[in-house]
Amino acid sequence: MNAKSTLILFLDDDPTPIARLSAPVTFELDTTRLVDGRHTLRIVSRDAGGKEGIRIIPFEVRNGPAIAVEGLKDEAIVDGILPLMINAYGKGDARNFVITGSETPQSIPFWIFIFLIAFIAWAIYFLISSNAINLFK
Repeated sequence: MNAKSTLILFLDDDPTPIARLSAPVTFELDTTRLVDGRHTLRIVSRDAGGKEGIRIIPFEVRNGPAIAVEGLKDEAIVDGILPLMINAYGKGDARNFVITGSETPQSIPFWIFIFLIAFIAWAIYFLISSNAINLFK
């Protein structure tokens, strides 16, 4: 009697399985053959008694060059002219690392300006209150 479960793997909505395996198994899913975007892996398990179990795992493939956009967020409501900074960079070859273009430049966050203004205001207050500068002699 065979007590092992059978695993049937489906990708997205394709009715043809990508693999039929006996559990337990180690399986390598080659995402280089998939287009970038959202996909689902559906695993159907059948035990020796004929009962089925299903597990659906959504995942996202991003094999192509990464695209970074500064100046526009997802689902943003905008108007007028938008200054955008766009960068695209790939992983390249594992043997050669190309540093040019692999980092996305970003603008200075607003909280740094707020911190800088607060620090300058505190420094002026400290100098005046500690009599370090006697302006009124």
